Amino acid sequence: MRGPLALVGGGEWSSGCTFDAELLASVDAEEVVVLPTAAAFENPHRYVDRAAAWFAELGAKVRAVDVLQRTDALDDAHAAVVRDASFVYLAGDSPMHLRSVLKDTPVWEALVAAWRGGAVVAGSGNAGSALLDPMFDPRGGAFTVGLGLVGNLALLPNAEDDVAEHHRRTLELADPGLVLATVQRCTALVLEGDAWRAVGAGQVRVFVGGEERGLDALPATSA
Repeated sequence: MRGPLALVGGGEWSSGCTFDAELLASVDAEEVVVLPTAAAFENPHRYVDRAAAWFAELGAKVRAVDVLQRTDALDDAHAAVVRDASFVYLAGDSPMHLRSVLKDTPVWEALVAAWRGGAVVAGSGNAGSALLDPMFDPRGGAFTVGLGLVGNLALLPNAEDDVAEHHRRTLELADPGLVLATVQRCTALVLEGDAWRAVGAGQVRVFVGGEERGLDALPATSA
């Protein structure tokens, strides 16, 4: 039985993210493995320090796995840590780097195995977008190939503005059957079993073919 998948809109590890306590409790996790890969060019250890402070308040420890370049993702020791984790969290603003580092590597295979074995996998902001296929490309608002943990689903994080107005071109570029989820900061779209739910301080919206739909339009199949 695969574990929960949490797609966080951004603002991770802050006061509005009360769902993190629920995710910890759902798998009785005492440790969170943080992969700062998507923050490799943004002082990744600052991300880890923020995560450690946040989860300490929730009664859990943080273990950083410094997968910052592709050679790190080929390391069997790093893969072993990820495979044994009960909660894996990815964050950072460089989804293209995250994809290029993890794709077809032992660390990515370990993450998929951990998730399918019952671990929580959480991705925040653009790192969360990279977990899916297709992936939202923040550089231009189009779509590109993602890691494919869930297919036919794209995540538009940090969706604080009116999506139909500010991301009209993104909606137009989506394939007719593509499901696009827009998630605000301190908010998560969580897949548990085959059911999705929205949690947190903000709003989740779902679009198919440019038309707004409900959460039941979200795909529940994994790659």
